[in-house]
Amino acid sequence: MEFIDYYKILEIDKKASQADIKKAYRKLARKLHPDLNPNDKTAQEKFQRINEANEVLSDPEKRKKYDQYGKDWEHADAYEEAKRNQRSSSSGNRGGYTRSSGTNEDFSDFFESMFGGGGGGFGGGGRRTSQFKGQDLNATLKLNLRDILEDQKQTLDLGSKKIRITIPAGVEDGQTIKISGYGGDGANGGPKGDLYLTFEINNNTNFKRVGNDLYKNESISLYDAILGSSIEVETLTGKVKLKVKPETQNDTKVKLKGKGMPVYKKKGVHGNLYITYKVTMPTNLSDKEKQLFKQLSELR
Repeated sequence: MEFIDYYKILEIDKKASQADIKKAYRKLARKLHPDLNPNDKTAQEKFQRINEANEVLSDPEKRKKYDQYGKDWEHADAYEEAKRNQRSSSSGNRGGYTRSSGTNEDFSDFFESMFGGGGGGFGGGGRRTSQFKGQDLNATLKLNLRDILEDQKQTLDLGSKKIRITIPAGVEDGQTIKISGYGGDGANGGPKGDLYLTFEINNNTNFKRVGNDLYKNESISLYDAILGSSIEVETLTGKVKLKVKPETQNDTKVKLKGKGMPVYKKKGVHGNLYITYKVTMPTNLSDKEKQLFKQLSELR
């Protein structure tokens, strides 16, 4: 496995604080996001690398293992366990073996025998080669709100490969799903890691989304509010007709059942759309209109 310098990728020092790591990641994420670099064929790969680096260095436990074991940091627990077993067996051995010192000097030999030095099921000297799951990867997919009204297929470019997935309708902004087997390669024939895909939903509509429900303001004239009327209202799936009741007050709210967002992984089930009426006052009244309003006020 090739060593990847995560500090170099994030352009930070090895003594960087967690705040420094966060700041560096955000700066590079804005700079290298594939959507902002459509003509850069390596943008996706660069973006994936900084995500990978951030995932490791922003986690104190993972960072500690990475600092100590480098490219083999994911196998640190296995190495520590093997060292403990080696100490235990060596201390109880009365034969010609010497007790292990337990230092990191045997680190390279250990991984050479455990992760590929011996070949087959056992390495040289009869040591068994262990299999380990590959590294999990993280990616971000940006979609518009209207894109998730129905299930859709998307092709993801992971740099070294492309995969085609089906995105269920109704995914939430910030929601992460796991795609098994699309992470890094495993060690010694071990299973591949998983891909964790996070969605960024851009709401480029005049609807407000809250969970599975949608909210929208609709302007109506003073006359429609007083006398009642029939109006057309835009929804995400087309226009519908609504009856405005006579004497409708400002901020009156009506519910359109089933006109909200599709519920995630529940085919045919939708949230609701809530319409709030905003009564607009007439302007630039003529003298006659003012006179009529005055007469109306005298009647009241």
